[in-house]
Amino acid sequence: MSALDWWVIAGYLGGTLGLSAWLARRQTTAADYYVGGRTLPWWALAISILATQSSANSFIGIPAYVALVPGGGLTWLQYELMVPMAMIVVMLVLVPVLRGLGVISVYEYLERRFDRRTRVWLSVVFLLSRGMATGVALYAAGLVVQVSTGLSLPWAIVLMGGITVVYDTMGGMRAVVWTDVVQMAVLLGGIGLCAVIAWDMAGGGAAIIAAHDPARLAAIEWAHGVGDGARAPLWGFVAGGLVLYISYYGVDQSQAQRTLSAINVPGAQRALVLNGVLRFPLTLAYAGLGLAIGAVAMQQPALREAVPADRLDLLVPRFIELYLPSGTRGLLVAAILAAAMSSLDSALNSLSAATLRDFVEPRMGVTRALRNGRLVTLAWGLVVVGFALSVGGLASSVVEGINRIGALFYGPLLAAFLCGILDRRARGLAVLVGVAAGLVINLVLAAYLGAALFWMWWNISGLVVAAGVTVVLSRFMAAPDPAQLLGTTLDAAVLRRGLPQQRGSITLLLVWAAAMAGLATWLGVR
Repeated sequence: MSALDWWVIAGYLGGTLGLSAWLARRQTTAADYYVGGRTLPWWALAISILATQSSANSFIGIPAYVALVPGGGLTWLQYELMVPMAMIVVMLVLVPVLRGLGVISVYEYLERRFDRRTRVWLSVVFLLSRGMATGVALYAAGLVVQVSTGLSLPWAIVLMGGITVVYDTMGGMRAVVWTDVVQMAVLLGGIGLCAVIAWDMAGGGAAIIAAHDPARLAAIEWAHGVGDGARAPLWGFVAGGLVLYISYYGVDQSQAQRTLSAINVPGAQRALVLNGVLRFPLTLAYAGLGLAIGAVAMQQPALREAVPADRLDLLVPRFIELYLPSGTRGLLVAAILAAAMSSLDSALNSLSAATLRDFVEPRMGVTRALRNGRLVTLAWGLVVVGFALSVGGLASSVVEGINRIGALFYGPLLAAFLCGILDRRARGLAVLVGVAAGLVINLVLAAYLGAALFWMWWNISGLVVAAGVTVVLSRFMAAPDPAQLLGTTLDAAVLRRGLPQQRGSITLLLVWAAAMAGLATWLGVR
C-alpha cells in the first residue's frame, strides 16, 4: 500500500463521516432516526437493500467460489433465481400490512396482532441471531482488510467497526441509506476496475472460458438435494430459496426496515421491484469477476502461489495486491470497506431499532427517544466489535454455517407473520408453539439427516410445521376480538384489489425471473 492508496482510503472514510454528520442535522424524533422520517425515495432504498447484500464476503467469497473452490462454479447463480418471485409475495402480502401500520420494528406488528409475549420472544430471537451473525461477518471482513492493507487483524476490525458505528450513531437510517448509495457506486467501480484489468491480463473472453473446467461453467445442478448428496441442487434452491427470501426481505428487521422507511406503500413496493431486478446482474458481475481472475491465476504462478489452498477467499485481495497500480489499490480497498460497512450499518440500525422499540420504550417511555436510540446503537456497535475481536478461531466454522443457521429460523419466523396476516383465527400462544415446533423439527433434521437433506429445505420444513401447528392449535382457542384485527390482517378481497395496481410490476418480475432461469439453463447445458 502506497501513500496515495492510503490517501484514497482516508478520503473515502472521511467523506462517509462528513455525509453522516450533515444528514444528522435533520433528526428530531425516533422515526427520523430509524426510518428516515419516512421520506426516503424508493430508488435509494432499493440501492440500500442491494448494498446490504453486497458484503465484503460477497466481494471476496463469490469470485473465489466460482473460480477455485472445489465443487464450486456458476452454480452460485442458483441462489438468485427465486428473488423476483419472493419480491412479488413480499410486496403483495407483507408490505401493505407492515408499512401500512407505520411501525418502526416489524415485531411491533406481533404485539398489535397477538400479544406482547409473542413480540418479545421473536424479537429476542432476532437480536441474538443477528447480533452474533454481524459480529462474525465483521471478523471475516476484517481478515480480508488485514490482507489488503497490511493492518493487524484487531486494527482492521476496529477501523471498519469504529467508522461504521460513528456514522450510524450520528446519522441513523438516512446515513445508512445514503452512504449505502455511495458505497454501491464505489463497489461497482471496484468490480469494474478489477474485471477490466483481469480481462486484459487473461487475454479476453475466449481465453477466460478456455481456462476453466467446463463443469465449473455450468450454472445448473439438476438435483433436488433429498438423499442425492448434491452440493448445490437446483430444486432445493427453488423451493427453499423462495421461503428464505420472502422471510429475509419481508420480516427480517435488517431488511424490512428499508421498506418501513418508504414514503408510502407503493414506494416500498417499487423499492422491492427494483431490488428484484438488480440483484441478479450484481451477482453475475461477481461471478464474471471470479472467472476472469481465476483465468489469471491459471496463467500467473505468482498469483497461484499467493493463494493458499486453505484460504481460497484470498484470490481477489492477492490479485489487488500483486497487479493493481498505486492509487487503484486504495480504490479497491475502499470498495471492500464499502461492501463490509454497507452490511454492518444496516444490521446495527436494525438491532438498535428492535431493542429500543421492543424493550426500552415500553419500560422508559418515548421521552428522549432520539438520544436513547443513539445510545442503543452505540452500545450494539461496541458489542458487535467486541464479539468480532474475540470470536477468533470459532469464526471459520461459523462463517461457513451462517446460511444454515439462517435456514433454521427463517421458515418458522415467516410462519408467525403469515399466520397473523392471512389467518384471522391465529392466536399468539399458538404462534409461539408453532415457531418452537418448526425450529425443533429443523434441528432434528440437521442432526439426524445431515448431508442427506440439503440445508435449504429447512426453510420449507420450518415454515410448514410452524404454520401447521399454529393453524391447528388456534382452532382450539377462542377467536380474537374483531377490533384487535383492524389493520393487521389481509383479506382476500384486499389482495385481489392490489393485484391490478401492481400488474406491471408483477409482469416485469415474472419476465425477469424467466430470463434469469433461461440464462442459467443455457449456461447449464452448453
